[in-house]
Amino acid sequence: MLDETLVKVSLGELKRVIVTMPPRHGKSERVSKKFPAWHIGRNPTDEIILASYSVDLSRGFSRIARDTLTTNKVVFDVGVDPANQSAESWGIDGYRGGVTAAGVGGAITGKGAKIAIIDDPVKNAEEANSEVMREKVWDWYQSTLYTRLTPDGRIIVVMTRWHEDDLVGRLLKKESDEIKEGTHKGEQWTVINFPAIAEDDDFLGRIEGEPLWPEFGFDAHRLEQIKSDVGSYVFNALYQQRPSAAGGTIFKREYFRYFREELIGNMPYIVVGEKRYRKHDLWSFQTVDTANSEKTINDPFVVSTWYVTPSRDLLLYDVYRTHITGPDQKPLMRQMINRFRPRFQAIEDKTFGTNLIQECKREGMTVRAVKVDKDKVTRSLVIAARYEVGMVYHREDAQWLTDYEDELLSFPRGKHDDQVDTASMAGEIVHTLPPSTMEERKVSRSDRFDNDNDEEEREQSNSFW
Repeated sequence: MLDETLVKVSLGELKRVIVTMPPRHGKSERVSKKFPAWHIGRNPTDEIILASYSVDLSRGFSRIARDTLTTNKVVFDVGVDPANQSAESWGIDGYRGGVTAAGVGGAITGKGAKIAIIDDPVKNAEEANSEVMREKVWDWYQSTLYTRLTPDGRIIVVMTRWHEDDLVGRLLKKESDEIKEGTHKGEQWTVINFPAIAEDDDFLGRIEGEPLWPEFGFDAHRLEQIKSDVGSYVFNALYQQRPSAAGGTIFKREYFRYFREELIGNMPYIVVGEKRYRKHDLWSFQTVDTANSEKTINDPFVVSTWYVTPSRDLLLYDVYRTHITGPDQKPLMRQMINRFRPRFQAIEDKTFGTNLIQECKREGMTVRAVKVDKDKVTRSLVIAARYEVGMVYHREDAQWLTDYEDELLSFPRGKHDDQVDTASMAGEIVHTLPPSTMEERKVSRSDRFDNDNDEEEREQSNSFW
């Protein structure tokens, strides 16, 4: 199916083609490495532009295409121009055709294209979730790539879907809107989607649930494991090529599970399903979302308290959310330490949080700086995946419960996301902790939180990070 489509592009029967395919399933091998060599070997006067999120990646595609043509010179009876054979730009000896590698967002100066191939215009989820980056890709497509086409030029977009508003999403929406308005005058897009797991009416003739490439290790069991690890939101986008609007789909109400606290004698227990844990045997930590400035009283301040079971289930025990000024945050953090005795408090290392971390450390408080190098949606995906597989529990009947769950369900379209931020931090923390951290600790409350053992407690918490 893919090769047949590429042949039609080469012949000019198709002018606009979108190919969507899961990661590591060979899309670049066929479209960006082999097809350019095959087409230009048969059409040595044509020019091809190969573009990807990185010019280095595009050069790699171009190099393989060049070497493929050289290896099969006898088949095509043409060869690479010895005076013009760099991976970034190479030509055909005796003809005007050739291949140019480019990075999405970069210039394509002085080059035309009978065929333009865009292979994965964004690098990762962080870029895909960035509205600025999506706009940058779109502007580049319209103002740079599209303007290099010859009158009968063709475009192939081959990519793994990340976001409903990615390049493929925008191209199809633009076409759909123009058709509805009666203003569409260009070529229509032919879309070929290869979902990792066959769905209804699979165009390859697979039965529902059949994997796309089991011979390469992506069998049904492996794909189910991937789905469990990354969550449905990511899996449906990357592997099924069905990205959905994030609102109401990252966190779903059916993911929510609950635990309760009960006393047996004077001993508090945490009951999670059929399991019962002594509360004092579980270790806890807090995640803190700070106010954004020192003066405003409108910024929310949140402290979430979490317990962790030996099987790495996260138990959300308490959420304290208020509006305070910057100088009041550290005293409130101390109150939360005295109330819950966590092993550490985690704070995002950015803006006011950076100063707060330094102040807390100077006063001997056990805080941990959490590096922030991704957008909010991307950071939320780890905890969202844990919710989906049933590894996060909320304390039932808590006063804060409705407000907290409403914020999760409305994220990222909702008015607030500070409580989600604390959950995202918790997911990252548990995800990176060693298994030994989860062992139940058979110590008494007085031993564990004796003020005389503060230094020992800090040393223990260091080993958990």
